[in-house]
Amino acid sequence: LVASVFGVPLVVAVLLPLAVLGLPVLLVTSDGGRRIARLDAISEWTRNLASVITAGQSLEQAVTASVRSTPEAVRPQVTNLVARLRSRWPTEAALLEFADELDDATGDLVAPPLVDPHFHMDATLSYGLPRVNASGTLLEGISLWGELREIATVEEMVARAVRYCDWAVSMGLLAIRTHVDTTPDHLRGVEAMLEVKRRVAPYLDLQLVAFPQDGLYRAPNGRENLIRALDMGCDVVGGIPHFERTMQDGADSVKDMARLAAERGLMLDIHCDETDDPHSRHVETMAAEVTRHGLGARAAGSHLTSMHSMDNYYVSKLLPLIAESGMTAIPNPLINITLQGRHDSYPKRRGLTRVKEMQAMGITVGWGQDCVLDPWYSLGTGDMLDVAFMGLHVAQMTHPAEMARCFTMVTENNAAIMGLQGYGLRPGCVASLIVLDAGNPVEALRLRPD
Repeated sequence: LVASVFGVPLVVAVLLPLAVLGLPVLLVTSDGGRRIARLDAISEWTRNLASVITAGQSLEQAVTASVRSTPEAVRPQVTNLVARLRSRWPTEAALLEFADELDDATGDLVAPPLVDPHFHMDATLSYGLPRVNASGTLLEGISLWGELREIATVEEMVARAVRYCDWAVSMGLLAIRTHVDTTPDHLRGVEAMLEVKRRVAPYLDLQLVAFPQDGLYRAPNGRENLIRALDMGCDVVGGIPHFERTMQDGADSVKDMARLAAERGLMLDIHCDETDDPHSRHVETMAAEVTRHGLGARAAGSHLTSMHSMDNYYVSKLLPLIAESGMTAIPNPLINITLQGRHDSYPKRRGLTRVKEMQAMGITVGWGQDCVLDPWYSLGTGDMLDVAFMGLHVAQMTHPAEMARCFTMVTENNAAIMGLQGYGLRPGCVASLIVLDAGNPVEALRLRPD
């Protein structure tokens, strides 16, 4: 609100546009007249203040002298500002407090909650345990997680996950789909995430994917443990065909998982072709099986990174098959650009799937977070605006319409991928929304306001 206060124009540049943007809304609200009067008062006060500063007075002197002529609508806030300055508050701190007192959502962007359709909550906030991923590769991350899951207790995983959920909610993220490793026979991760889901249910929608991290067939008891996890209460069937021992095993696992999802009436979300290998084409099998079982939008292909290395002719055949199936896609730009291309020298591949090309075919695509402070990723905030911001750059979606679409990808598209009911700002939807200190979706991505 007062970010430009040290540059003479003060808050005028911010407040006047907000007054114009917010006018249609104010005119139809019960307290519209009061808020318009307040905006007019702020405008008058800041213009007078700017003229005094230009005449040679310091900011602090000008503010103090302005109290008598301050319009009544904002006089209490200006009086408090003067009192803080006289009490020797640092000027910047006093102005920030003043901004908080004047804070008004008029002109701000009102949007449905942010949604993350791809995360690994059993591993979150575990960075450095049992040690740091020195190579930064996907495979070393999987190996480190394999060690950690054997020593992590249910209580530890619950504590980390709940902490992350609270962190995420503070960022306006109110729905998450998390993959839960079903590889070990003890299934402590599943037990922990079911408890987390119970605890956060009052304020966050949490979907659990039964995820055989080490492969449905490659891991001992991989298939049996996945079914046990589904019986315990996991919501979605997951898989990782490119991690099976052979291409054939991978294709067979996709068929098996699609059949399980269809028989149980569940959604399907497969880690599909998360590799730089252009010959990893399990998404083709997935699209065929989704079509065979009529899963449609209940099925999502996560990552799909091998598509960035496939030849264009094959992709020209593949994309119509994906579109025909009705399945959705979840690239994870922060993690894809970090983990992929690690075996390249130069040129080095970006690692992101063909987002714009899929969207042009009518395929629903949403951005996923994937990881925060875990064996695969050493950073992360839980802010889906950061995810969309990175995706915008890596996918080169810089046209205004494309940038706006990146915002839709972390809201409406992701909600559709998760099958959320009552989501949105339409009449009859759940009364859940976020207010961002930005004028429009593109500005929200540029500023990524708190």
